[in-house]
Amino acid sequence: MEKFKKEYYALHPVLYRVAFALLNNAADTEDILQDAYCKLWDMRTELPEILHPEAFCVRLIKNLCLDFLRSPRNRPPENEPAEWLHLIDEATPENELISKQHIQQIEAMINRLPGKQRIVLQMRGCGDCSFEEIEAATGESAVHVRVLLSRARTALKGMLREETFVPL
Repeated sequence: MEKFKKEYYALHPVLYRVAFALLNNAADTEDILQDAYCKLWDMRTELPEILHPEAFCVRLIKNLCLDFLRSPRNRPPENEPAEWLHLIDEATPENELISKQHIQQIEAMINRLPGKQRIVLQMRGCGDCSFEEIEAATGESAVHVRVLLSRARTALKGMLREETFVPL
């Protein structure tokens, strides 16, 4: 038990960042991590054979997150804003509404990006994951992760130029 805790609970910060980057929700992230630890515990007799425990755990988290996101019962209604939008603290209700609209527009643009570009952008920009963590989670090479990130940012800039924002 102590060896398990020492080796796998030490990965918690990395695993949390990867899951949060994919889910953008602290409660769901904690649930996914709990599921991951249960799965790891259930297979504890097989774990010594794994050569790269961190890469294995990151892949496990990624797969659990993707399964969670694909599940229709775990998706919020399309018109419901992300939970962190409620944290915006603006001086006036009008500015708050406009800021929420801007954020929703940007989120919609990010969601229109191709799958891997969107994931890499979310992990790097929102989840503050390192390139190594993104490589481990996506299975892409370092060069390809940088290419995906560059393409995602370029596409997002293009969409921002085309969109009409509500003026502040």
